[in-house]
Formats: sequence, C-alpha cells, structure tokens
Amino acid sequence: MNIHRHLFACIALLLTAGTAAAQSQESDWVSYRDAYRKMVVFEKYGKAKNLIQHQLQVMPRERNAALDGLQLTLVGSATRLDLPLDATGRAVFPLQKAAYDDNAVLRLNRKAGQYQFRPRVSIVVQPDGLYDAADLRSACEQVLAYERYLNQSLSGKRCVGVRFVFSKGAGDPGVRLRKGDLAALPSIDGAAFPDDPYQGFRVVQYRFGDSTAQIVTPSAPLAISAIYE
Repeated sequence: MNIHRHLFACIALLLTAGTAAAQSQESDWVSYRDAYRKMVVFEKYGKAKNLIQHQLQVMPRERNAALDGLQLTLVGSATRLDLPLDATGRAVFPLQKAAYDDNAVLRLNRKAGQYQFRPRVSIVVQPDGLYDAADLRSACEQVLAYERYLNQSLSGKRCVGVRFVFSKGAGDPGVRLRKGDLAALPSIDGAAFPDDPYQGFRVVQYRFGDSTAQIVTPSAPLAISAIYE
C-alpha cells in the first residue's frame, strides 16, 4: 500500500513539473535580472569598443516568424518602461538597478517561447553613409574580440567582412564600393546577423580587400554586422 502511495506521489510530482514547464514555455515574459547580468558584461569590458554597440535582441526562433507589431516592455511592481524595437528586433537595454531590485520582467505582447533573447553586438552606423574599409575591419575586429572574450571557441576565427542590412521592401539599397570609381555591390535576401533564423532583410556583404577603399550607402542601413570565419 505504501508503495502505491509513493508511486502515486511520484506521478503527481512529474505531472506538476510538466505543467509548470509548459506554463513557462507559454509565458510572455523573461527575467530582467537574467538579461541584466548578461548585458552588464559589455559595460565592464575594458578593451576597445568605440566602433561597436551592444543591445538586447528579440529574435524569432522560426525562419518565417514576423517581427511586425512585436512590443517589449519592462514591467515590475514599481517599474514600467516601453523598450522600442528596431526593425531587426534590437532595443537599447536600460541598466536600472531599481528595476533589478524590483525583480522586473521583460514582457512581450506575444509568447516569449517563440523568440530568443540575446545580447547583440553590432557595428555603429555612420550618419553620412561613408565607411572606410580600414575602419570596418577595425570594427569587425572589435566585435570578434568581444565575442572571443565571451566564448573561447572563437579563438580560431578571423574577420573577413561585414554585412549591411536593409529592409527587404526598399528594393536595391544601392551600396557602392569606391576605389577610384563607384562599383555596385550586389544585394541578396538574408538575415541581419549570421546566426539569425529570420531571413526577412536585404543584405549587402562586403569582403575585406583593399584597405584604402570606401563603401558608400545612399540610405542608412538598419544594422551592420561582422562576418568572421
């Protein structure tokens, strides 16, 4: 009889754990404290980072999932702050001790299990649309150095280029390579960052070559990401 009771208790415990896990997967929020701990690492990073920026990205897990209409809000008992997402799902992350102490949450207007939350390092966009190839290489090296700082398995990687990311609906972004003349760089449909599953952008890749070249973008890209292999 005791064996039966013990077996019943174990089954009940497993069912309860399964229900809790399912509820967690269906939740529309993630912990601000967890995100805070990851994001603050960049603030304390002591090496060169003047050409790069660090943001929180909300990224669809599915290739064809949409970012349109996605909203992110920081919510706590004494906290409420809307965090606007750009077209690539990135937001400027607020490092607020008050929100940390408040045990606030990052709440989506959709099920959080459909998305990945991750720190994202990218290259700063220039307002004049002009990029020296040498500066782009330096920026890529800064991204890779920080990623190596987090993940030693990248020690064998090297920077090979960058990708300029534009809205797919904008048509040909018209990015040009200036080396005496202006040569068009081809664009393809693709992801904003190499490890993104979402392919809803128009992407122009520039592979490093002549360090005296200059890249000209008629309109500001949504993002510039590093390519290393």
